[in-house]
Amino acid sequence: MATIFYEQDANPDALKGKTIAILGYGSQGHAQAQNLRDSGCKVIVGLEPNRPSAQQARADGMVVAAPDEAAKRADWIHVLTPDETQAAVYEKYIQPYLHPGKILGFSHGFSIHFKTIVPPKDVDVVMIAPKSPGHLLRRVYAEGRGVPSLLAIQQDASGRAHEFALAYAHGIGSTRAGVLQTTFKEETESDLFGEQAVLCGGLTSLIKKGFETLVEAGYAPEIAYFECLHEMKLIVDLIYEGGLGRMRYSISNTAEYGDLTRGEKVVGDATRAAMKKILADIQDGSFAREWIKENKDGGYNFAAMRESEQRHPIEIIGAQLRGMMSWLPGQAKKSSEKAAEKSKETVPQAVNA
Repeated sequence: MATIFYEQDANPDALKGKTIAILGYGSQGHAQAQNLRDSGCKVIVGLEPNRPSAQQARADGMVVAAPDEAAKRADWIHVLTPDETQAAVYEKYIQPYLHPGKILGFSHGFSIHFKTIVPPKDVDVVMIAPKSPGHLLRRVYAEGRGVPSLLAIQQDASGRAHEFALAYAHGIGSTRAGVLQTTFKEETESDLFGEQAVLCGGLTSLIKKGFETLVEAGYAPEIAYFECLHEMKLIVDLIYEGGLGRMRYSISNTAEYGDLTRGEKVVGDATRAAMKKILADIQDGSFAREWIKENKDGGYNFAAMRESEQRHPIEIIGAQLRGMMSWLPGQAKKSSEKAAEKSKETVPQAVNA
């Protein structure tokens, strides 16, 4: 069982007088920077001054400096740029200013675990990884609550790395919910596996194959979309709220019986064997080397796969059907605009007498 830390375990004063530089202002960057600031920490955001994200950070009331200047001024440098850019960011902006006594922080362990970044031994290397998207981290903090985070220590040069990391977790609000002890290895490998085998890769493949099976059997693609994609949220929300048991309690007996008798036939031993191969490729570094090479080669294969997926029939049908769903973000405005355009076409225009 993982060790879990809460408010009473943290010493927020451990970061008193320290400057924290957040490099990156995306999903996690904006949330962590603002939460830390509102917790009383001294925060600067490291961004190129002409980037739109720098303008947004200033509009949010953040102090913004060029990445190298931020790293130079900081006692804690927290890297929140994409995995594929972190090595270059580290070499160009961080390494020259990573002096003894500083803290190097991450919210995902990829670069450290797979050694695309190798810090000097005289700095603390820590990870605080919120288990939520940044917008949720920020919203829940503003409501006086927090989301859980993972905490890991790779290097403890100061002898206080754990204390510092827990103070950072306190600053973003995670000790309100609970902070779980882990390692860079465990977080990185389990995170990549979850993304590839279940949450993203496994789920999207399951949805598409269900959609394709119904369409190939002669069912309307619109019906297939609703049954295999649209209703997924209803089921996942129930699982999120109360586990598999709550979902099964909430669905019909017919659906539950189908779940218990047919699920293993779709996702069974063959799938588990494929998952084990995926995990092995993550553990031995094969996936990391493939992803690093993809980016070094220009990312053309990645771009081609993205474009191909955008042309899949489920995406085309989905875009049309979501236009009917006024409750979705942005759809209400689109619906009103469409109605206005339609009224112009059908209602005679007044003429001057």
